[in-house]
Amino acid sequence: MNFARQQWAAFGSTTLFVLLWSSGAIFSRLGLEHASPFMFLLLRFALALGVLLIVGSCRGRWLPQPGTRQRAGVAGLLMIGGYAACYLLALAHGVTPGVLATVLGVQPLLTLILLERRGFSGARVVGLLLAFAGLTLVVSQGWHAASLSRTGLFYALGALVSITAGSILQKRIHQAPLEVLPLQYGCSLVLCAAVLPFQPVRVEFTPQLWVALLWLSLVISIGAQLLLFRLIQRGSLVNVTSLFYLVPATTALLDFLILGNRMPMRAVAGLAAILVALVLVFRAPSLASKPANKGLSRRRMEDA
Repeated sequence: MNFARQQWAAFGSTTLFVLLWSSGAIFSRLGLEHASPFMFLLLRFALALGVLLIVGSCRGRWLPQPGTRQRAGVAGLLMIGGYAACYLLALAHGVTPGVLATVLGVQPLLTLILLERRGFSGARVVGLLLAFAGLTLVVSQGWHAASLSRTGLFYALGALVSITAGSILQKRIHQAPLEVLPLQYGCSLVLCAAVLPFQPVRVEFTPQLWVALLWLSLVISIGAQLLLFRLIQRGSLVNVTSLFYLVPATTALLDFLILGNRMPMRAVAGLAAILVALVLVFRAPSLASKPANKGLSRRRMEDA
């Protein structure tokens, strides 16, 4: 009974994370109509940091444990600040969202290679490749307007390296997410402020901007990020990063349901392929972790 409850809780938190993360693109589109990209990002990080500091003050703890702060800061700088900055700069240099999603789709495969060097099951590889194929179907419409400059491709690869390295470092942090997030958003805010003078600055404080800012700062930057860190701590990093294959497809689905924009049939086919692929990825065992399965299971039960 407890196992079934844990399974449903894991499924619920995973589904909620994908839905929340996917909604970020829609609210970002709304916010960017009233502010320049890096100004919008600066405001988002500042608001999220302010709320996290208030929560940390109420809890009496808002910094990681001594001796772990450097690793937590670097992980946040890569996973939050570096990823967001490179993502925006890639878009600014002509890389379309479809091409960028395709580049970032390499992350689960890259994570698998880096973390499971001792071997991995064929089913996991097939699942990841099928998910990548499904992703290309979902985002292929965005390839036509692509302008692949060297600078744009450099920033796209920077986003891939940042999110991959940051996720691996975050996996090694065994502390409550609320204790590391304030420092991580502080580092990301400093990075964003350092880039801002070299970017266009525009902001219109309209109700639409505030709606977008509040959603992205509170729901995405705090709520969804806490869910992501929890998933990273408790599960296989390859499985967690594979969830990002669902984000473009779910965004297209939300775009259809909320904004009424039609979802192409190839996107529907891509979503189906991704769902089948994720079943393969999540059910296939990790060969590298087989010898330690018992100890790992016992540790997970103790954590729960």
